[in-house]
Amino acid sequence: MNAHAAAALNAEQIWAWLNEVSDPEIPVISVVDLGIVRDVQVTGSSACTVTITPTYSGCPAMQVIEQAVHEALRGHGVDYVTVATRLSPAWTTDWMSERGKARLTGYGIAPPAERVIDISNLKAGVSRRAQPALKVVCPHCGSPHTELTSQFGSTPCKALYKCQDCQEPFDYFKCH
Repeated sequence: MNAHAAAALNAEQIWAWLNEVSDPEIPVISVVDLGIVRDVQVTGSSACTVTITPTYSGCPAMQVIEQAVHEALRGHGVDYVTVATRLSPAWTTDWMSERGKARLTGYGIAPPAERVIDISNLKAGVSRRAQPALKVVCPHCGSPHTELTSQFGSTPCKALYKCQDCQEPFDYFKCH
């Protein structure tokens, strides 16, 4: 890295560069917008550590994502890139950015329609109220009249829905 670029290296710039790294399974969303990138640390004039969290344990895309992070940052002149994996806390769809959710919709995938509920503080004997039926909006026509076709979509993190108005099938990114 040249002296001018080294002086400019900061976490904010690295985040911006990482925002250009697409998820290999859904290329319209970046690994930053998906919430996979959890932390960025500048560790030297031409070195950084990027911490990532897989969307689920055993996610086959994580090796591809790690390689893409290395390539993107080295392409911007960062000589030493360390990618660390953090499993706890577990990734949640709550970490997706609003921009990422909008990009999913534009790509034809309905984004999560609810937030993850933290039940870690529930005590024995405490009951939960029944949750209202999930309303998944069709990413093609915007209709809320959709139905679950299968709990399993094109990848483990998605379910398959069908719109009752436009009749188009679509993936729904499950909340987890």
